Amino acid sequence: MTPLRQRMIEDMRIRNLAANTQRAYLQQVSAFAQHFGRSPKLLGLEEVHDWQVHLIEVQRRSSSTLVVATAALRFLYNVTLKRDWSVNEIPMSKTPRKLPMILSQEEVSQFLEAIRSVKHRTVLMAVYAGGLRVSEATRLKVSDIDSERMMLRVEQGKGHTDRYVMLSPRLLQILRNYWCIGRPQCWLFPGRFLDQPVGTDVIRQACEDARRRAGISKPITPHSLRHAFATHLLESGTDVRTIQLLLGHCSLVTTQRYLKVATSTVCATTSPFDRLPQQLTTLICPEPSSTND
Repeated sequence: MTPLRQRMIEDMRIRNLAANTQRAYLQQVSAFAQHFGRSPKLLGLEEVHDWQVHLIEVQRRSSSTLVVATAALRFLYNVTLKRDWSVNEIPMSKTPRKLPMILSQEEVSQFLEAIRSVKHRTVLMAVYAGGLRVSEATRLKVSDIDSERMMLRVEQGKGHTDRYVMLSPRLLQILRNYWCIGRPQCWLFPGRFLDQPVGTDVIRQACEDARRRAGISKPITPHSLRHAFATHLLESGTDVRTIQLLLGHCSLVTTQRYLKVATSTVCATTSPFDRLPQQLTTLICPEPSSTND
């Protein structure tokens, strides 16, 4: 390991960046250095610009990949190498804002019934019942189930924060039945090795397999169930602030995007066109044609 890589790792750990973020940043900086065949210490703004163009035009990477690559280089040069560049000298690409595709409650039921593994099905039921991220669900411990207060404790979720989410009575019964089968001791959903939780990739693959068996055309990932949880709550009348707390969003703006996909809220709103005088409809209705006998 080079001294520069070690220093960057230390800088990221000091700032408590998520493990996935650290891995992504290191991968992007390594790819950048390999492309030019030199240490990043010997490269500058011109090479950063050329690398961004290369990612877009040659490798045809997605906008989200370009955002991660840019963030990694900003961290490297502004934090680790302490270059006196303005942040704006490494421009950040804008990612297109896309609305999630939401599963109906009938589709959620159909999907869950198609999951063959009891463990995988229970994990994904917990994701939907509590609005959990897949990494939060797989890392649940037996001790995180608080049946007295009817809560699930999410330990160190995204942003390294703890929170509590609702524990559905129906989910509690399912978790009890699941526990009776394997009697897990530490991790509620252990992986191949009992001292480690089941992998998130395993659950993602289980999603794809179940989607095909269920014959659902919409793409489904574990996060689709989190989206469905938030949208279905909103459609049933739960206020956005409560949903924000359940999801663990730092900003209410992030949660408010579900207002755009809550169909019962959007479609139940009366169009102002429907309040116009009724006689207007006759202006575009064709007059009945007369027939000669």
